[in-house]
This record gives sequence, C-alpha cells and structure tokens, in this order.
Amino acid sequence: MDLVIGPLDLSAHVDEALAVQAVAFGLGADEVAVRRQIVLRHMTYPGARALGATAGGHLVGFVYGMPNDRTHWWSTVVEPYLRAQHNEIWLDDSFVITELHVHPHHQNRGIGRTLITSITDSATEPRSILSAIDIDSPARGLYHSLGYRDLARQVLFPSAPKPYAVMGAPLPLRRR
Repeated sequence: MDLVIGPLDLSAHVDEALAVQAVAFGLGADEVAVRRQIVLRHMTYPGARALGATAGGHLVGFVYGMPNDRTHWWSTVVEPYLRAQHNEIWLDDSFVITELHVHPHHQNRGIGRTLITSITDSATEPRSILSAIDIDSPARGLYHSLGYRDLARQVLFPSAPKPYAVMGAPLPLRRR
C-alpha cells in the first residue's frame, strides 16, 4: 500500500485518530472519550496543527502539536520537574509534540520519524519538547535518535499509571 503523509484535519478525524491511539497505546473506551474532548480543545489553540499518515485510504498514524504555552495544563504539570533540573527554559519558545501514534501493524517503517520531523520542520520555534512514558522503549529510542534528550524523568501526571520523561531537542531535528 502507498503511504501518504500530509496535513490532517484532526477535529474532523478525531475518532479515526483516537482509534489508532487506542490500539497503539492500549486505551479503553472511557479514556478515549476523555482524550476526544482534550484533542478537540487542543485543536482550537493558536498554532495547533496535525499531520496524518494514510495507507490504503486508512489513517495509520498521526502527530499533532502546538507552540507551548506555560498556562496550558501539560506545562503546569511538568514545570516543577523541569525547574528542579534547571531546564524550565525549555517551556519557552518551544513547539510541543502533543501526541504521536502509529498503528502497531505499521510501526518500524519510519512513519513516526517522518511524522515528527515533518511537523517540526514547519515550526518557527527553535526547539521541541514532548513527554513519553519513562521506560526504555522504541518511542524513546526514536526520540533520542532525532536529538531529543531527557530534561526531566519520573514525571507524574495525575491519573497516569506510569511516570513520564520530558524530552527536548533543538530544531531542526537530526535526520538519520
């Protein structure tokens, strides 16, 4: 199947995107319902944008992000952890990768790499930040290979069962 990566109207395709996220991240219906409202709210923020990867006309991956704003919930949670590591400056003038997910049947084909580098290529901010579950995983390996480094570890989000790492990279991202 031919893979096509391009702009995604995430508000119009939120259910399709969250179906990919649910499979990739192991989410239940209740959590998907909560995330649906979050995604729809995020897409109203200035500068929020999304890209999708389609194969055979079906969405198989997506990424979305926005310029960081210290008043947003995510920033208020991670700020004390970043401050403790003297990395709070990363919250300013940064593009946040809010979500990046690829359906498991389509992983390890460079789709995640292409999505994240494509969305950050159009960022006007000099750096990018994101959070990922704080374990040795293919996702964290991808982020490290792109130049992201750990800014804070063992970050606890309310209601999240596992700690996260906050990672940051200068833009443009490293190509490999």
